Amino acid sequence: MKLKTLSVVSSLAIIASLSAPAFAQDAENTQEEEQQSDEGQRVNVITVTAEFREANLQDTPIAITAVNSEMLEARGQTDIAQVASQAPNVTLKPQPQNGGAGLIAFIRGVGQTDFNYALDPGVGVYVDDVYIPTLSSSLLDLMDLDRVEVLRGPQGTLAGKNSIGGAIKLFSAKPTGDGSGSLQVTYGSYNRLDVRGMADFEVTKNLFARVSGVAKSRDGYVDLLDYGRTHPGSNVPASNARGANVVVGTQGGQSYVAGRLALRWVPTDRLEINISGDYTSDHSEPAPTVVLAAGAVTDTPEEFDPTVPNPATNANGGAWLPGVDGNPIPVDCNFVPAGPYSCDTLSSSVYSGDRRYISYANFLDGMTPTSQAPYKPYSALQNQDFTGWGVHGNVTFDINDDLQLVWISSYRKYESKFGQDQDATPVPVAQLDNKLNHRAWSQEVRLNGGFGDGFLEYTLGGFYFDQDGKYTARVDLNYAGIDFIHGPDTTPSTSKAVFLNATLHPTEMWSISGGIRYTKDKKTYTYYRSNPDGTVPFEDWTPAVSPAPICEFFLGAPTAGPTGIGNTPNCLLSGLYGISDTFEGDRWDWRLVTDYRFSDSLLMYASVATGFKGGGVNPRPFFGPSAGECDAPGYTAPDACNQLKSFDPETITTYEIGFKADLLDRRLRLNGAGFFNKYNDIILTLSACPSIPCLQPNNVGKADVKGFELEFQAYPVDGLSLDGGLSYIDFEYKDTGTSGISLDAVTPYTPKWTYSFGVQYDYELENDAVVSARFDGAYQSDLFTESNNSEWSRVEGYFLGNARLSFTSPDTDWRLSLEVQNVFDKHYFLSVSDVTTSLGVVTGVPGLPRTWAATIRRSF
Repeated sequence: MKLKTLSVVSSLAIIASLSAPAFAQDAENTQEEEQQSDEGQRVNVITVTAEFREANLQDTPIAITAVNSEMLEARGQTDIAQVASQAPNVTLKPQPQNGGAGLIAFIRGVGQTDFNYALDPGVGVYVDDVYIPTLSSSLLDLMDLDRVEVLRGPQGTLAGKNSIGGAIKLFSAKPTGDGSGSLQVTYGSYNRLDVRGMADFEVTKNLFARVSGVAKSRDGYVDLLDYGRTHPGSNVPASNARGANVVVGTQGGQSYVAGRLALRWVPTDRLEINISGDYTSDHSEPAPTVVLAAGAVTDTPEEFDPTVPNPATNANGGAWLPGVDGNPIPVDCNFVPAGPYSCDTLSSSVYSGDRRYISYANFLDGMTPTSQAPYKPYSALQNQDFTGWGVHGNVTFDINDDLQLVWISSYRKYESKFGQDQDATPVPVAQLDNKLNHRAWSQEVRLNGGFGDGFLEYTLGGFYFDQDGKYTARVDLNYAGIDFIHGPDTTPSTSKAVFLNATLHPTEMWSISGGIRYTKDKKTYTYYRSNPDGTVPFEDWTPAVSPAPICEFFLGAPTAGPTGIGNTPNCLLSGLYGISDTFEGDRWDWRLVTDYRFSDSLLMYASVATGFKGGGVNPRPFFGPSAGECDAPGYTAPDACNQLKSFDPETITTYEIGFKADLLDRRLRLNGAGFFNKYNDIILTLSACPSIPCLQPNNVGKADVKGFELEFQAYPVDGLSLDGGLSYIDFEYKDTGTSGISLDAVTPYTPKWTYSFGVQYDYELENDAVVSARFDGAYQSDLFTESNNSEWSRVEGYFLGNARLSFTSPDTDWRLSLEVQNVFDKHYFLSVSDVTTSLGVVTGVPGLPRTWAATIRRSF
């Protein structure tokens, strides 16, 4: 066996295609073939469409990370959240349990965490140029993709809609009618089973079809334990409804099916019509949630005494969870399975698994009913369901050699349902069931043209977007003394825009680009709050007749506050039924950039661009007009505040300089960018405003943000390929108003440092089969998940390593791969929830421990 000369070959012109197998050239090859082999050792020409037209990435003056399907396979990445590991200054995380099947996305410190339709994403997600408007439908499987483009910085005139932080664009593989296909099966840890398939065929002359699908399943990796059975004599009653086993379920399990049919008709060389339809059915378990601290939790971990309990009683001293002896069960360190704040007495003879991956949640409120809280018992569902479908259309017509018309149309609809035990303990502090229904219809028209043999290129377009969402929830908050039906709140909205982008080429080496976009938004939110039995607090009251009625306590009744016995159930919510609030606004965004190609190897650019994210109204006023102000007569405690409030759009202006270089005879590619942002009217959700409970969006102030990003790809020797990235961000608040946020804070999900690297070596056997070995590493420094940057919301920095070994047959028809994710078995958290001021607990979503998987792929 001997090592032959290798070349890295890619069928797609994508910068990340370092994973494609290498193949030898025989000694008798012609000189031309040898030259092509040498070309294969160089970074490829990369085609992107960030500026509405196909262009070489190295000629595009935007900070872009591009990843193709081969690289996704090489890294073992199967959903969009995993892409961020290799994209500088990009954080993509799955929603925790309270967000259902959704995505948290931040780029350069700009993003959004709340799934509610009242708030717009800060990072635009697009599938085949169709805008995906909500976080709840953005955690997409990377099924049959051609490429992913991650654009950093405001795309206010390009991607447009709510892409103030950047845009993530997924492009599906188009049908070609070449008769190709593939079937791939993966089996691994936690009984993981993935099946993926694709077939591309010709229907009739000039009409091609492509069918693709994926089915994924995996057992949960966090065990649900019945505390009463695992801790006999603890005074916590066992749940007879959950069977006799100590392990009564799991969290983090997956059951997912999706399919796509794409048709491509090319009747003439000037007309191309693409139509696709997709369907997704996800019936997974809730996101895994473990308790990190519980009890009378203080502001900082250093001051916290884990032995001091939260009494877990209502205003009248009644128990949220009566013990076997009838006394209240407190929330304390006994329900923390592991870590420095645990005093759990779980015996290893009862449960021998890893305590870092267990939860005592039971999703049950068995509190003894009272006249103020009569709607008990209640059990939340243990589910995370998502069903959605969509139809996309794209028509491209070349009117002549210098003028092209593009029409993009889409209709999408989904339903998402998810339950949550927010405290993750047997004590019913907070349980919820959520249901989201959404539909969206969009139309976009672009006219691409040029003058003067390439002297001027332009795109003129219009965009119309219409969506409607309904959010319904059972919200059982014993800690707040309310238990009600939220909704169905409706949120119809429209967005209209016109835009123009143009590029001048005064010389062959110099370009000047500019863009402008006008956007007009309208959104109406209608509130409905009722009791779980369907009645409405003070149902006979109408706003036109009298001021909002208030709880009996505010009228002088001798009750233990507005949630004490003697008050009408959910009286704090009165006045929140059938009332609406509307946000309307318009905005001009612009972009100006100049770039100069100093040589074939080096392009430099400078740009200034603006962007915005739409405003709106608070979707979760837990207390309505009846609560009055915090200093309401007769009640001075800070949990009686009217939480109806609107917020303005947030805006950003970004100054950026960058370079794109292909060096050492194109064996090394190095791209970099530095940026400075003026970030104003920042929209963040406050958890105390100052009343609790509270999840209220506010304009918290303004900040200056600066940082840099570097990315590289290299082929140092035959068969060896390297890639990686490095990023830094410095977020500095200049003003936070009355929000209570420290000037030293940063926005959520914004690590100061990130870096990543990948190393791959391809070794060709004498029979032309190829063995490939790859290692990927990624690091993120500390980040915070809450706006106020509490120490409890800190996620400590971590490094993750993934390894993959693959064998490709001589004819490339078969590929066998073995992968290990999280090679070093790092215990880390995807997110942490600091609900100390309300629930008295800190919870976290642990990432998967070390896992393995084997994959076999057949291409035909």
